[in-house]
This record gives sequence, C-alpha cells and structure tokens, in this order.
Amino acid sequence: MGGSKKNISVGVLAHVDAGKTTLSESILYLTGSIRKLGRVDHKDAFLDTYALERARGITIFSKQARFGLGEYDVTLLDTPGHVDFSAEMERTLQVLDYAILVISGADGVQGHVETLWRLLRRYGIPTFLFVNKMDQDGTDRQQLMAELKKRLDSRCVDFTADPLRQHDDHHSDYDAWQEELAMCDEDLLERYLEGETIGQEEIRRLIAARQVFPCYFGSALKIQGVEEFLAGLAAYMKAKEYPSEFGARVYKISRDNQGARLTHLKITGGSLRVKALMSGEAGGERWEEKVDQIRLYSGAGFAPVDEVQAGGICAVTGLTKSYSGQGLGCEAAAELPLLEPVLTYRVELPEGCDVHGMLMKLRQLEEEEPQLHILWNESLSEIHAQVMGDVQIEILKHMIADRYGVEVEFGSGSIVYKETIAGPVEGIGHYEPLRHYAEVHLLMEPGEPGSGLQFDTACSEDVLDKNWQRLILTHLEEKKHVGVLTGSEITDMKITVVAGKAHLKHTEGGDFRQSTYRAVRHGLMKAHSILLEPVYEFRLEVPTESLGRAMTDIQRMNGSFTSPDMEGDMGVLEGTVPVATMQNYGREVTAYTRGRGQLFCRLKGYQACHNAEEVIAAMGYDPEADLDHPAGSVFCAHGAGYVVPWELVDSYAHVDSGLRLGNRILWESEDWLGYPVEDKAPPTTQSYDSIVSDARELEAIFERTYGPIKKKGAFETPEYSGTRRWNGSVSDGTGSSRSAARKGGQTEAAREARETYFAKKSSSGTRTVREEYLLVDGYNIIHAWEDLRELSQVDMEAARGKLMDVLSDYQGYRKMTLILVFDAYKVEGGVGEVMKYHNIYVVFTKEAETADQYIEKAVHRIGRDHTVTVATSDALEQVIILGAGAIRMSAPELREEIELTRQEIRKEHLKNSPGAKNYLFDHLDEEMARQMEEIRLGRREGWSRPDHK
Repeated sequence: MGGSKKNISVGVLAHVDAGKTTLSESILYLTGSIRKLGRVDHKDAFLDTYALERARGITIFSKQARFGLGEYDVTLLDTPGHVDFSAEMERTLQVLDYAILVISGADGVQGHVETLWRLLRRYGIPTFLFVNKMDQDGTDRQQLMAELKKRLDSRCVDFTADPLRQHDDHHSDYDAWQEELAMCDEDLLERYLEGETIGQEEIRRLIAARQVFPCYFGSALKIQGVEEFLAGLAAYMKAKEYPSEFGARVYKISRDNQGARLTHLKITGGSLRVKALMSGEAGGERWEEKVDQIRLYSGAGFAPVDEVQAGGICAVTGLTKSYSGQGLGCEAAAELPLLEPVLTYRVELPEGCDVHGMLMKLRQLEEEEPQLHILWNESLSEIHAQVMGDVQIEILKHMIADRYGVEVEFGSGSIVYKETIAGPVEGIGHYEPLRHYAEVHLLMEPGEPGSGLQFDTACSEDVLDKNWQRLILTHLEEKKHVGVLTGSEITDMKITVVAGKAHLKHTEGGDFRQSTYRAVRHGLMKAHSILLEPVYEFRLEVPTESLGRAMTDIQRMNGSFTSPDMEGDMGVLEGTVPVATMQNYGREVTAYTRGRGQLFCRLKGYQACHNAEEVIAAMGYDPEADLDHPAGSVFCAHGAGYVVPWELVDSYAHVDSGLRLGNRILWESEDWLGYPVEDKAPPTTQSYDSIVSDARELEAIFERTYGPIKKKGAFETPEYSGTRRWNGSVSDGTGSSRSAARKGGQTEAAREARETYFAKKSSSGTRTVREEYLLVDGYNIIHAWEDLRELSQVDMEAARGKLMDVLSDYQGYRKMTLILVFDAYKVEGGVGEVMKYHNIYVVFTKEAETADQYIEKAVHRIGRDHTVTVATSDALEQVIILGAGAIRMSAPELREEIELTRQEIRKEHLKNSPGAKNYLFDHLDEEMARQMEEIRLGRREGWSRPDHK
C-alpha cells in the first residue's frame, strides 16, 4: 500500500440480494487476491467474516479487501445492503473515491436503490453501475437501461461494449456512443459538434465530476461481464491529489478477536507512521495518544505495516478516544448521517442482571455501531435503544449473547420524535455558585428542514475571549440537547453565540458547560416549540382494481400523494406518510393485492407531527421537573448561590447581548414584516394605561356576522397544532407557574427576589407580561383631525411631520411600542421602508399594499402575544381589527387621549415644581380657554371621553 502505485478506495453498494458480495468475490478472484471463488449460499464468501453473516447470507458489517488493478492499489469496501444497516453503509461512503452500485437485473431499480443514489449524490461520489443477474430469464437490457435513465439519472451510459477501450473507431455504435457522452456536458457537446473526438482523459474527467455514469451488464455468479467491468474501472478511474499535511478521517470503530480496539481510518493528507502522536477532541477535552500498530486488513486477515500514504485505508491500535466521523490532523469532521434510527425499544434484561454494568457494555457496542443509539432513562432505571428495524434487533441480540453471554430481549418499539422551534429566541445561561462564574447568551433560530443543528459565533472578542467562545461551541456540540415538549432531541436549528462573560479569577471550563446547557434550555422554554415525526417517502405499486383501496389507506394514515401513474395494469402512487402510521403496511399490501403489489419506502426526514397533541399528552413530559436539564440559572448574593427560575433570568443577566427579540417573531432576519429596517433599536417594553373603547356596537355587528369573538390568551398558538407555547413570562400576574411555586432547596435571597418581582407585578394593576402596541393609520388620522387636514392641503410633508412629533411626545409618556403607518401603495416600484423617528417607528408601505393591509398583517402577527390597539376611523378596518382580538380606537378618541396625556404631563410638572408658572395659559383668549376647559371636562361636541381608571 505504501509502494509506487496510487491508492484508490472503491465501495460496493446494493439493495439486499442484488449480488453485491458475489460481485466482490468475483473481482477478488479475477485479480488474483483469492485463489478460491466462494459463494454466499455456500457460506464460504471471503468477505463474510462473521458467523452470523454466513448463517443469514447477508452483509452486516462493512469489510475491506485489497487488490491491484493496473496502476492502482485498490481497497475494496463491501457495505451492508439491508436497509436496517444503512447507517453502517453511509459511514463508509465518506471515505470512498469511487462507488460501484450493483442492481439486480431481475428486480430493476428498487426503493432502497434510489436511497443509495441520493446518498451518493449527497457525498459527491463518482459511480459505476453493474447490472447483475442478466443470466436470468426475463431480463431486458434495453428496458433496464431506460429504467436507469428514468429513475436514477439521464446521464447513465452503457459502457458494456466500449468502442474506445476496444480501440475500434469503426464500431457500429461508435458515433451514437460518442454523441451520448457529448450530451452529458454542454462544452463537450460544442466541441463534439465541431468534430472533436472524446478521448479517455475526457471520459475520466466526466466520470470523476459525476457527469457520466458508466453502466455494465453481466452475471457476477457466472463471472460474465466482470472482466469487462474491471477493465473499465482500470481505464476510467482517476486517483485524487492529496495535500502534504497529515489528515485522516475515522469511519469505523471495531475490536479484534483479542478485544483490542481498532480505529479504521482513511489517510487524506501526508502519511501516517507507527508511533506517531495523534490528537483530537472528545467530550470537550483535548486528547493525545500514540499509534501502536498500523494494520492493512483484507477479509479476516491483516498485514502490519510501518507507514501508509495518502489515499490509503487502514486500522490502527492504541487510540481509545477516537470516534466514527472524527477528523484528525487537517481533516474536518464528517457530515452527520442522513439515515437515522426512527424506532426506540426498551432493552429487557434477564432477572438478576446488573443494569448499570450492561449499560457500560452496550455503550461499548454503541461506539462500534453508531446506528445503535443507547439511551438511559434515569427515572425508570431502564436502558432504551434506538435501532433501524427488526433485522438489526435480531443481530444485536446475537452480538450481545456472543460477546457478553447475556440473553436480552427488546420490548415493543416506539417512534423517535424530534423537536424544533418556530421563531428566533435568545437563551441565557448564568452559572455563579461561590467561586465560579460564567454567562452565555445564545441566539436560537429555526433552520431548514433536515439541516440538523448548526453552531456559530457572532460575539466580539472584546466581549468574550476567543478561547471561551470555542469552549462554548464545544459544549454545544458534545451532547444531544432535548426539547421541552416530549424531551426528544432538538434539530433543524442554528445556535449562535452572541454574548458572554467570564471572570478573570473564578471561571473554569466546567462553568461554561453549565451555563451553555442552561442557555439552550432557557431558550427552548421561551420558544415556540414544534414536535417533529419521521416520514417515509413511498412508492406503492398495486393492480388498478386495488388503487382506490390504496389511496384510501394512504389518506387514513395521514399521508399525501401525487396523481397516480398507470403502468400497464398497475397503478403507481408516490408521496409521503408518517412512519408511525405506515408500520407493517407492506404486509397489508401483499394481502389485499394477493402478492402482486409492492411497497418501497425510504426515510425522507422529519416533518411537523400530525397528532402532536396526542403524542405530547401520552409522553407526559414535564420540562420543569426534568432535573437533568435545568432551564434556570445560578446567581450569587451575600456569598451564597441561589437558583433563579427561567422566567426571571432575562432580568437578572449581567450582560446585554444587544438582541431585542423578547417573545416576538417580529424581528425576522433582516426584515420587519417584509420591510428593510433602518434602525432596529429596541422598542420600550414598559406597560402603559390600557386604552379602552366603547365598542359594544361594533362587537354586536361582528358577532352577528362572524360569530363570537375569540380572545387569545398568552399561551395559545393557533398555527402550531400540538405545540406548547412558552412566552418567557409567568402564566399570570401572581406568579403561579410551577417553577415559581417550587421553592424547596433554594436560598432566602432567591425567594426574596422572586417575591419582590411578583409583588411588583401584581401591584401594577396591568398585565405587564404582554407588551403593548399602538398602530396608527397615518393618513386616516391626518384627514380626521381638522388642524392636520388643513395643513395637509398646503403641505402634506409638514402634516406628516407634525403628526410624528405629536405621537413621539405621546409615546414618551405612555411607553408603548408605537408604529405609525403611511400608505405608499401608489409609489411605483416601492419596496417599503421602516424608519425610527425618535422613539416611534414609521412605516411606508410597499407598492400595491395599503396601510389597512399592513396593519391587518401586523395585528395577526403580533396580536397573538401582545395587547394591540389600532387607531383608525375606517369602519371596515375596525371590524377586521376587532375580529383579530385587537382594541380599536377612533381618530377623535386618539386626539382626546393625547390631550389627556398632555394634561397629565402638566400636572406631573406642577407637582414636581410647585412654584412653576405656565405663561402660555396666561395669554390665552377667553374663547380658547373655554374650549380647553370643555376638552378637559369631556363636553366638547362630537367627543366622547371614555371612562379611564
């Protein structure tokens, strides 16, 4: 492997029973790597090294073999074909240079083959196809070729009779073959049309770039077409260029017959020598260990070597902290696997078995087989395992019995759910017991479906040193964080470090671990959580007379499908369906179609759960009772640490991150309700006196037309069925939430802090837990107020400016969030704008959008969480606003409210300055003084003063 030949790794993939291991056996035999041709059915295949594999006739674990092919030293990796062992196969993909996809000519492109093709595309692996079992009756090469082009890729090209390799330029199909190759690349097509011939190097480039997929046909069992296939590999493979700096990627952990731990890796840069020091990171800590031995495996045997060059695949001993997917040296970590277990089973141990001892043993097994996820349920003292399916369960039972001598059983399976969030939220974690200190602020945002968890930092090093930021990222990545709905793993989220604080003397690494975990949990408790469930992408083929039954079944299972296709006397349905509802449906298909129907499923990913409320209720998970995942923070006072409940952490935090998300989904990305924001300074969040209008007549009209008005509470989330809403505040003004009521084990300082907080809230007389907004229809108010209307006829800009000044003064005293909206729908090409004018927000709508439309959108968006009042005299708009649960205020009422505010300001001024004299009122004429007095007493005609408390 370390000679002058170039190293290439080639993986063999297939659906189960397609003949993958048989093809590998034929390749090794024809290249002289083995002297005897073994067979799977004879249980003597060279690569079936485990007794259980030979007994069942399937590949369970990926194995490797070595052979020479022209200028290359090839490492052949045989991967499992059964869907239950897809994770083992997917890990192997990440170290391949080329892939061989084996397809059964008798079965064609099956469902799992499409999954494999999708994975090959995801990892960008150049692929050769070998269509096997062509010796069986009924196989049609032309028909299979058409199916490959339709189901996989139109750039699949038949290479079986390769005119170029045979140096036969006069081959009858030569021109057609050259033209088919040219059609795979636009630049090449232009050169071909100009008379250029496509040579071997050009074909190598096309294959390496996944622009051409060579297809070969034959029978691996009878060694038909295999020699031609090998010749094609030798001619058209191309070795990669690797950097001189050392790098390696771990793709598997196993143990030999003596129990020695083996780390299987591919060298992706430089070379690896015996006794070399390797370093990495595990569990948030750096490690450094020495390579004791390097082994080149081929089947069950191996050859020890002193050095392996880049491109080589080997196994090393001496490493105890390496893990599958890890990058060493200059190599980055591998991508997270696309295929994951979707079923959870309880591991049932025999009576008298030490459950904790067995947990440690199963953890060791999990290290070797990452698709096996071992979970420990502390409250029930039970071991749970997440697996892919029944076949994997059977294999695991045999492995546990053979290795540890314990006969285990697996209980009934349940679905693996996940959780995500619907909008951005800030999570804060503080950890400050005596002589410890760390604070972390995280921005948590929903990601694209299937994106998993992504971590980043946007924190200045002036705020928090880079080494602490890296440590926070390590703590985010080192564990699986669970959600607050069912305690399931969170996913599809981006978590960004935005602020933090350390102490020069008292901060230790473990402090940031605690604060990071608490920040994640704090954010989840505040966020709008959504329960996700796994879904299958299916293809169902049934006779036409059974098509109606099939469509009804899919709808009953809460699935969806496209319009059925007809292929002869068979109907084909394709779509998605929850895994939970489609379990064992394949048996039903076989029964009602009398064996003619076929169901192909592959895991598509996770979507919003179809019966979330039912699942959440059945799980019975209490996030505040989960002591392993605290959401509160630890602060220090009078030399003692005390716990602050998660609802109060925002007000106790030591660092201001600059985020002003609160409980709103208002500041989404860089836009606010679809408009570029010039100044996103935070609006104030203090309460102001409730604006109450006499709207009995409007309410009566609305209820007669649309039914009773629904008042939305702070914890209702209509859009997210089955989600649990946490709005970052206690459930009522008295602090009756569970966490606030639970005081046991906390210091007097913590209780005093909470009691002070709730006393302040209850004495205010208002619901301070809901921020208050006032939306003003600008032009409607201008045309309703006489002085502004007259001014607008002379100068509209001046009228707008005066209204903005008046509202700025009003907001400054009342302290709500005030949004003034002006129509700009006639401005051609207008994209809309939000600007900050002193302490209020001024919105100019975009083209074709009126102020009414914008206000309706804003009310529906923020009215779910906050008290919203809309000032307008548009009668239709008032009905719509009332139906959305907002408070309406007419233009005269707004004017009166402003005048009353001015009087309150004057009273406050006189109260604080008793000797002050208002010279303005001394110079008013008698008529103006009388009008002002009438306004004060609410007697002026057309004005109805509401009863303010």
